[in-house]
Amino acid sequence: MTVTSTDKELPLVQHLIELRNRLLRIVVIVLVIFAGLFYFANDIYSMTAAPLQKFLPESTGMIATDVTSPFLAPFKLTLFVAVLLSAPFILHQIWAFIAPGLYKHEKQLAVPLLASSVVLFYGGMAFAYFVVFPLIFGFFTSVGPEDVAVMTDISSYLDFVLKLFFAFGVAFEIPIATILMIHAGIITPDGIAQKRPYVVVGCFVLGMILTPPDIISQTLLAVPMWLLFEVGVFFGRLVYRRDRRREEAED
Repeated sequence: MTVTSTDKELPLVQHLIELRNRLLRIVVIVLVIFAGLFYFANDIYSMTAAPLQKFLPESTGMIATDVTSPFLAPFKLTLFVAVLLSAPFILHQIWAFIAPGLYKHEKQLAVPLLASSVVLFYGGMAFAYFVVFPLIFGFFTSVGPEDVAVMTDISSYLDFVLKLFFAFGVAFEIPIATILMIHAGIITPDGIAQKRPYVVVGCFVLGMILTPPDIISQTLLAVPMWLLFEVGVFFGRLVYRRDRRREEAED
């Protein structure tokens, strides 16, 4: 039987069509959530600004130095929140696209890892909001000259907190990255545990890069990163032992 070029290209075309459909679904769900939240955009921004607002003197507040800032800052924040709330749906679409090409044991590992990655990212952002923000804002507003009124621009504040949200969210994914490296055979649990001193130094270096130039926020990011690395090594050992047992059973 002669195989035509159309027959060869059809599977690729089907994959591209499925990818397009899933991307469209992601865009639609983000827009739907954004439309539902947009009415509360100013309230969402006020909630995000609360950790700083409580340290500002009563006679001062946040300001807008650009004409469009009062609209664009809440708009950007609401869009960011819509993407965050859509994360489980987005990961589900990604999972549905790649799952058919995975082995059974890979699917068994991928599902909890995907769910854990969402929870850990949310956990990192919550840690930043409830623990890091009060500490660093309290520090920043207390060390300035007494004759300088603290009035932060709303756009600058948004850029600052989004950077920290993203930094802590990504940092809390360290256990997932550690488990994946062990599962992929890139390194063994004992091998990565021996590199612990380098990991600790690397955590503080990343803390310096990803956070503002103050020792408080750097330490508040570096220490959780190191502890999460230890969590990743612990669960990585369990995954490593399971993989070895499966390989022995197959042999």
